Amino acid sequence: MTDRACVLVVAKAPVPGLAKTRLTPAATPEQAAEVAAASLLDTLDAVLSVPRVRRVVAMTGDLEATARAAELRRTLRWFDVIPQRGDDFAERLANAHHDVADLPVVQIGMDTPQVTPWLLGSAIAGTVTGDAALGLAEDGGWWVLGLKDPLHARALRYVPMSQPDTGSRTLDALHDLDLHVAPLPVLSDVDTVEDARRVAKLVPGSRFAAAVAAISTAGQPIP
Repeated sequence: MTDRACVLVVAKAPVPGLAKTRLTPAATPEQAAEVAAASLLDTLDAVLSVPRVRRVVAMTGDLEATARAAELRRTLRWFDVIPQRGDDFAERLANAHHDVADLPVVQIGMDTPQVTPWLLGSAIAGTVTGDAALGLAEDGGWWVLGLKDPLHARALRYVPMSQPDTGSRTLDALHDLDLHVAPLPVLSDVDTVEDARRVAKLVPGSRFAAAVAAISTAGQPIP
């Protein structure tokens, strides 16, 4: 039975001092990296539970210097790991789609550890039966992009990333290609401590929730 799509995770190695820096100073650099690593691992677990897909991680950074390096290495054995390439994030996203262009692509990041196999399945269905699927994020960005023809990711090269209007401008860019875009549920990215607290409550018992609970503010654990 052939794969119906590729699930592409675009990730940054969770290295202390470089990962989730907006969680500091509430978190130490090491705690922020633990949160990032937990978020990535929980995301990868969700992808592993989706049947009949090619699983790819486009990675940047030094995996040997990460939090939870051994666990990440074990989990990534189940994925094709490719390097990110490009001068900015938009270019790296477009290139990652291009590099796995033999199948429809559903691309996510590592900032939504609450993602479920069901949500990923919905994104795949919207992608393979139409032109594209897009799930917006509460901060104005987006958390998932599905493209039946991954080469249409070229539209991302002209969209400013990490802006309050990135999601709406991405949608406009896809419409400019005359693509029908299926909407997907809105999720919260994890950028700040407040985001982390809110998302952790959605996934009790997860690696992510445990990592967030370990952060201290003024010596007191975050509730």
